[in-house]
Amino acid sequence: MRDITFDESLILYDLEAENNEEVLAKMARNLANKSLVKESYIHAVIERERAFPTGLPTQGVSVAIPHTDVEHVIQKAISVATLKQPVPFAVMGENDRTTPVQIVFMLAMNEAHTQPTLLQKLMQLIQDEKALKYILTEKNKTTLRHWIVERLGFHHLKGGDQ
Repeated sequence: MRDITFDESLILYDLEAENNEEVLAKMARNLANKSLVKESYIHAVIERERAFPTGLPTQGVSVAIPHTDVEHVIQKAISVATLKQPVPFAVMGENDRTTPVQIVFMLAMNEAHTQPTLLQKLMQLIQDEKALKYILTEKNKTTLRHWIVERLGFHHLKGGDQ
């Protein structure tokens, strides 16, 4: 899991969006603007979310973990967004049901074998309601970045003041 970019510019607070596609487009555009993903990532992550929803109705705060195929990624990265208002995302494995998502972890992985490890660690994090409420309330990006790195056990992420 070396060389994953996760810095303060990839933490988006109070993101405003009318729907989940707008959330995905804004987050993916931010990654593309930083040359972490190809332009094709933007369309690909939206299409993948339509086909394979990532909304998770967890305790208290719903989360989504959108991602797409490795060929759209230049450099491994994680982006986190808190949404100003909850946005409906289809529930993972249940396309006909939605959940009001407030936190989005967008993954850009350029090697398929690294994704399951990261997803496993993220799943542990998002099952902790106190952790999710902390993400929603912590407004210092450097503090939040360090806290997430600590929680995921990735002390070698690129970015921030390391």
